[in-house]
Amino acid sequence: MEEKTFRTSCGQIHYWVDRIPGRNPPLVFLPGLTADHRLFEAQIRFFQGAYSLFVWDAPGHGVSRPFRLAFSLADKAAWLHDILQAEGMSNPVLIGQSMGGYVAQAFLQQFPGEAAGFVSVDSCPLQRRYVTAAELWLLKRMEPVYRLCPWNWLLSAGPEGCATSSYGRTLMREMMLAYDENPKEYAALAGHGYRILAEAMEANLPYRIDCPALLLCGEYDQAGSARRYNRAWVRHTGLPLRWIPGAGHNSNTDRPFTVNAHIQAFLRQLNPPPEPAQARQTGSCTNTPASEPAWR
Repeated sequence: MEEKTFRTSCGQIHYWVDRIPGRNPPLVFLPGLTADHRLFEAQIRFFQGAYSLFVWDAPGHGVSRPFRLAFSLADKAAWLHDILQAEGMSNPVLIGQSMGGYVAQAFLQQFPGEAAGFVSVDSCPLQRRYVTAAELWLLKRMEPVYRLCPWNWLLSAGPEGCATSSYGRTLMREMMLAYDENPKEYAALAGHGYRILAEAMEANLPYRIDCPALLLCGEYDQAGSARRYNRAWVRHTGLPLRWIPGAGHNSNTDRPFTVNAHIQAFLRQLNPPPEPAQARQTGSCTNTPASEPAWR
């Protein structure tokens, strides 16, 4: 993966790309709030060589710092679009975990018809109708809550609340330690993220998903009301939902084998391989389950 930068009025965004020739759509990995590009290391390793790949440290995250927290969710989506355009990565499959899934939905709102697919990993719908007024009020006031929490407690509670596996918890802690010298920066980043999320919901835009989509959610996701939101999302839209057994909010780090297999099967539906000659001659069914990925 090649590291690159993109300059904005608020700071520089660092991102990584791996370009390969072929007809497969590029995969765009969007980490969640306070996580960085390492969140998707298991997915990058699995899909590398088969697809062009993109992952970023979102504005204010990881090495995309310092970054002035004076942007909206729509701004993040617009910057993402500008970067993908500059890289020639058209018709991407947007794969967003938690906040990354919201960025993907903001992208679909602003640039309809430009995405080949959307995979939501432990994220939720961005439409206003799914949240209560009380939830929006709280989302806009989270920074003081984080400031009141002792940093050592956050370093313990954060990973435990996000992941069920030793790997997932260790990785989340390592990403949080980027803010170890300035916990107030972490509180400001989290507070800003929740606030722009609430503001995007209050905008009451359609946020229509105009491409094939797949919802993934950890069986033990404890982040807010993620499981309730995903059930409601399915009821209103009919989108396919796959529960990830034994996984928490960062299901792609808790059960990467399972998540990779679901993403792989979704991608094969978008861009199925040529039908074998024998199947064409005999009319036999070739719609078999995706083979198990090799990564463990």
